[in-house]
Amino acid sequence: MRDSILHALLRVLDLLPWTRRRKPGRHSAAHLDHDPVHPVPDEVPCSAWAKPWPGISSRQARAVFLADAELDLTPDQRERRWAAAFAELGVDYPYAYPGDHFSAVG
Repeated sequence: MRDSILHALLRVLDLLPWTRRRKPGRHSAAHLDHDPVHPVPDEVPCSAWAKPWPGISSRQARAVFLADAELDLTPDQRERRWAAAFAELGVDYPYAYPGDHFSAVG
C-alpha cells in the first residue's frame, strides 16, 4: 500500500515543473552511464560475416555424408557412422536412438 501511495505522489510531483530533477538520480541508468573518471569506450559493431566460420567446411561435411564405405550400411548404422565421423571433427551431430532420454524417438 505504501509503495502505491509513494508512486502516485512521485507521479504528481513529476508533473510540477519546479519539482523535476535536473540531473539523473545516482541510482539511475543515465547516471551510471555517465562516469567521467571511467568513460565507456564506444562499441564497434562487428559483422557476423567478418568472423571466421565456427564449424567445419562444406567439403568436410560432404566427405562424411558421401563416403563410399557407407553405401551398403543400414540407415541406423549410417547414422551412427556419421555421428562418429562428426565427433572426430569436433562437431556435435544430433543423433537420436530408441531409449535415448533426450529425444522423443523411443
